Amino acid sequence: MIINDSLHRLLLDNLTTATLLLNADLRLEYMNPAAEMLLAVSGQRSHGQFISELFTETREALGALRQAVAEAHPFNKREAVLTTQTGQSLTVDYAVTPVLSRGATMLLLEMHPRDRLLRITKEEAQISKQETTKLLVRGLAHEIKNPLGGIRGAAQLLARELPEESLKDYTNVIIEESDRLRNLVDRMLGSNKLPSLAVTNVHEVLERVASLVEAESQGSVVLVRDYDPSIPDLIIDREQMIQAVLNIMRNAMQALASKPELRPGRITLRTRTLRQFTIGYIRHRLVTKIEIIDNGPGIPPELQETIFYPMVSGRADGTGLGLAITQNIISQHQGLIECESHPGQTVFSIFLPLEQGATPT
Repeated sequence: MIINDSLHRLLLDNLTTATLLLNADLRLEYMNPAAEMLLAVSGQRSHGQFISELFTETREALGALRQAVAEAHPFNKREAVLTTQTGQSLTVDYAVTPVLSRGATMLLLEMHPRDRLLRITKEEAQISKQETTKLLVRGLAHEIKNPLGGIRGAAQLLARELPEESLKDYTNVIIEESDRLRNLVDRMLGSNKLPSLAVTNVHEVLERVASLVEAESQGSVVLVRDYDPSIPDLIIDREQMIQAVLNIMRNAMQALASKPELRPGRITLRTRTLRQFTIGYIRHRLVTKIEIIDNGPGIPPELQETIFYPMVSGRADGTGLGLAITQNIISQHQGLIECESHPGQTVFSIFLPLEQGATPT
């Protein structure tokens, strides 16, 4: 059965909710344009296909659909994870409503994608944490720098009054350590300088970082390039973006070096474009996605929620400032950075808007 009533078809075609109609054998009778867009398939070409050919779900879910046909009983499912024909993973809520038509029971599926909502919630939490951290760090920096200035000044005055030149070694230590702490606090605060924006090819940035990493690693790390050459130029601060990517790459190198048994270490640089992507409250028509992927030991689970905080590091000799600086740079470019990690693979993803104009959500 195909929906023939022109008014009903018009209404369904203009719904923003992804809607599918399945027959009693769980084969597709109709899907509206919203469903075609969500599942990335053609409704005409998919007509008559079994539901598992459109997307994969659990056996329990298929059993529930068959039971809904047999008992004419509606049900809802929340945060179901579907895998489409293209291999894309989707998180959706869906409602199943049995519909009696010409003596046969059909199923009406209404799907509401959750990925975007979950991403927005996650980003809001991340941005909120970042702002809270900035306030804490600035307050702490103020409390540290004021006494440091007094300590340094007192040490300089004391050095002038010392009767022996050799005693100045002690005051020099005080002055040098005060300067070191001041520089550390300044790095925690990050640069207050606004980005010097210019039209830049993102692959030039990545190639510059790659050349630095190849020189530093001396062949101990294999670099893999997986670029999308169709990506247009970005409006970014070239030097700042080099620093942001380099901080991640160096962390990956150090992680690989800590586990010699994982060699050859491999770092992959991948670029892609994404459409209709939301960063914070802004929906961008196009964004560039930069991925830095390594096959190292992964980030300990207890650190994954705090790796972008200053002074958080998985290494005993680490300052924990590299990723905090990177996040600050990406934020200044109205972008977003995320991390997913498990043993054998760590992926840092940087999202940068490709256009200046954007649509608030």
